[in-house]
Parts: sequence; structure tokens; C-alpha cells
Amino acid sequence: MRIALGLSYHGAAYQGWQSQPSGQTVQDRLEAALAAFATTPVHTLCAGRTDAGVHGLMQVVHFDTEVQREPFSWVRGTNRFLPADIAVQWARPVPDAFHARASALARRYAYVLLQSPVRPSLDAQCVGWSFRPLDGHAMRQAAALLLGEHDFSSFRAAACQALSPVKQLTRIDIRQHGAYWRFDFEANAFLHHMIRNIMGCLLAVGQGQHPPQWMAEVLAARSRDAAAPTFAPDGLYFLGPRYAPEWGLPERTAAFDWLPA
Repeated sequence: MRIALGLSYHGAAYQGWQSQPSGQTVQDRLEAALAAFATTPVHTLCAGRTDAGVHGLMQVVHFDTEVQREPFSWVRGTNRFLPADIAVQWARPVPDAFHARASALARRYAYVLLQSPVRPSLDAQCVGWSFRPLDGHAMRQAAALLLGEHDFSSFRAAACQALSPVKQLTRIDIRQHGAYWRFDFEANAFLHHMIRNIMGCLLAVGQGQHPPQWMAEVLAARSRDAAAPTFAPDGLYFLGPRYAPEWGLPERTAAFDWLPA
């Protein structure tokens, strides 16, 4: 049978999602915990790989198994073998046609940023940081220029393995809550480092280094050299994929309420 899991994790201690020889990734820890609970090897496929230091509020994975367990048992049993900074939030049996990555209609991310003369302390590794004031209106003007289907080569990491740089970016929302800013992104898919590279450009506009129209010039250049440096991973959160309603999977977890609304 095929099982889908939703999990959350604090990514600061890990070398990203994807399994590495070091074993220090979220996938390695999850698969070790699943194997310990099921007493058999388990291989998972995820909805969206995250980089080192990036957090997940609802990563979705699927795996095939002959082990029969109730959904709540997959949650509690697997969590027993996971470190404190990774937790399975829900489990659902799904048809064999379901695929965590291929069945996703869209993917969602949020970036949380502290605007303060002083670096983060209590929320270190959980937020990005700008010591300069930010112009929200200018950043929203710049962000609007990225919406739609475009070649996002200017925001693509050199190591990106995507077959095409063309993606459909459907939403960028920018809101301020006191000293904190939240940037929400939704697209059919994202390139490697795409959001962190967009964030670097948005902050360059917000800090007055470039006018909003500069974002259109960066996009049109289709060259990574045209954009700002890649921004820190600390404040980036994978909010999870969106699936068609017929799969019957949750769209959010309790971890969503931890971020500024």
C-alpha cells in the first residue's frame, strides 16, 4: 500500500532534504525512523526538496510498504524515532496513482525577515535579517513584475537540475507585522535557489539600491549575473504543495500558526 505523510522540520541542523552520504539530512533521518518503526527499509519521495538551513511546515512524502498500520500509528510510531526538530504531522493511505511530487499542482513558500538594527537572537536561524529599513510599496511594485509565466534563469542556481527555467509564478504577497516582514510565494514549481535569489533582489529594491523597474531588467537578462546575491536560507519555510481535492490530503498543519500571519 502507499502512504502519504506530512511533516514539519527545523532545517538549521541539516544539509537539506535530500539524502547525503553524511546522513545529516531530513530524508535520512525520516527514513531511519520509518525503518525503525516498520522494521523494514523504507524509501520516501518528497513534494519539494529543500536546501540546507531551510525549514518545512508541511513537507509531503509518499512511500510504498507491505506493513499494515493505522494512520495514527505511522505518526506516533515514526515520531518516537525522530529527533526533536522533525515531526510527522499526519499520515494518510493514498491510491497507487498518487505521487508526492508529480501530483502537486503548486508549491508554497514563505520567507520571514526581521528588520532591525540588531541581528536576531531568540529567533536566530528562524528569520532572515535586514538592518536597513525596507520600503514595502517599492518591493510590491518589483514583485508584481515577476508574476506570470517567465524564464527565471536570472534567479536560477548554477547547480539547478530543472529541465526548464520557465515557471508560472502565481502569487507574491508582502506584509509587515511590527519588526517582521513576511513574503509568500506560490508557483507551479521553483528553481534551485529561486526564492532566495528573488529575495536578494527584493531587498535591494526595498533598501533603495535599485528602483522597482530594475526587477524587470533582471528578469529579461536571463542571466544570474544580473541579479543580487543569494539571500540567507534562515527565514525560508516550505509551506507545502497543493493537491487536487480528490486526494483528501490536508493543506496545512498546526505548524502554520507559528509564523506571523
